[in-house]
Amino acid sequence: MNAPGRSELFVLDDGEKSVEIVEDTKIPNAATIKIVKQDHTLGNMIRAQLLSMPQILFAGYKVPHPLHPYFLIKIQTDGTMTPTAVLEQACTKLIATMSSLEAKFKREFSFKDVEGTVGDDPYGAGTGQGQAGWEGRDYLDF
Repeated sequence: MNAPGRSELFVLDDGEKSVEIVEDTKIPNAATIKIVKQDHTLGNMIRAQLLSMPQILFAGYKVPHPLHPYFLIKIQTDGTMTPTAVLEQACTKLIATMSSLEAKFKREFSFKDVEGTVGDDPYGAGTGQGQAGWEGRDYLDF
């Protein structure tokens, strides 16, 4: 088949850079960034974070081909910051957001562990034992 091996999609080769930045010569304050061994997940998150920043005039990404594990992100700023600096700031904010999300998830999950020790069925179906009027019946017996 034409598809590359799974490890080729996320493991960097020796000497391979994960990020390549090319300044745009035709558009002022713009750059094209190639991010290797990543896909739509990271591309869309970075794009969304960039668009939430006031210095950004344009931010978009594309995956040129599904069999090539990289994406290109195009950034144009208003000139107050370079595209490289804005990308760095966006990634820092994105990491902070993901860390916050992870902490909230772990906190909520720990609450679920505490609440779940009572023996509650999270789906509300029960085991069929101790449910008044339902002993010996199944879901077809209405």
